[in-house]
Amino acid sequence: MFEVVETLTKNKETIATMESCSGGAIVNAITNIPGASEVLKYSAVTYANEFKIKMGVNKETIDKYSVYSMEVAKEMSKNISLFANSTYGIGITGKINRADPYNNSGEDNKIFISIYNSKNDTYNTFNLIAKDMDRIGNKEYIVTSIANKLLEVFRNS
Repeated sequence: MFEVVETLTKNKETIATMESCSGGAIVNAITNIPGASEVLKYSAVTYANEFKIKMGVNKETIDKYSVYSMEVAKEMSKNISLFANSTYGIGITGKINRADPYNNSGEDNKIFISIYNSKNDTYNTFNLIAKDMDRIGNKEYIVTSIANKLLEVFRNS
């Protein structure tokens, strides 16, 4: 994540996150880097649907596609970017090898990730399949995957 913070700082850009299944792992990785306060605008961990909705995710989107969908991840990424007035927003939802008794739909190991770029109103989206390991290992896998995707987004924007 060092290179991500370094690039954001160099470009005078900012980032915000709305995380669900990753439980704040992305923002934790960002804040582990010196200088993170120059680029991190805001972060929310929204496990419960009601707080995704309070942060701007449309209830109808959740009802139509499920909370575990790319449509919800996209709304999470854009709304957190708008809320924080940040250059980039990251939205993460999904399940890490566990059924959710409150939201039965979706695969129990699929993670939906969206990176919103406010400079050109675009999304970079991708899915991950949780690895057969513990939650900590999967969170590290998610962080590494997002850091790599962010660097790709930076190079292409």
